[in-house]
Amino acid sequence: QVQLVESGGGLVQPGVSLTLSCTASGIDFSSYHMAWWRQAPGKEREFVADISRTSLTDYADFAKGRFTISRDVNKNTVYLQIFNPKPEDTAVYYCAASRDFTNYWGQGTQVTGLQ
Repeated sequence: QVQLVESGGGLVQPGVSLTLSCTASGIDFSSYHMAWWRQAPGKEREFVADISRTSLTDYADFAKGRFTISRDVNKNTVYLQIFNPKPEDTAVYYCAASRDFTNYWGQGTQVTGLQ
């Protein structure tokens, strides 16, 4: 059974960095392309960042400079660091694993950036 479990969300004060984690099980983690998406209240889910099997990264424009994605194949975990979270970063953050035409999603973790 494939599981992606996100953690690390919560209420975040301005200037306090946050690291989200997503641990995968039931898949060959090293062979999957991993990504973070987010969905704010009343909005569509949007792409944040992704990381390839060879650790090449890509970011949405809003994420460049403040978000960092990384992966640890020994821990089957992908991370998303958010530097200086802002209120507009408030959303449920989801991780996703993809390979060929197969996609898996986690249940999400809530991040609330306080004023």
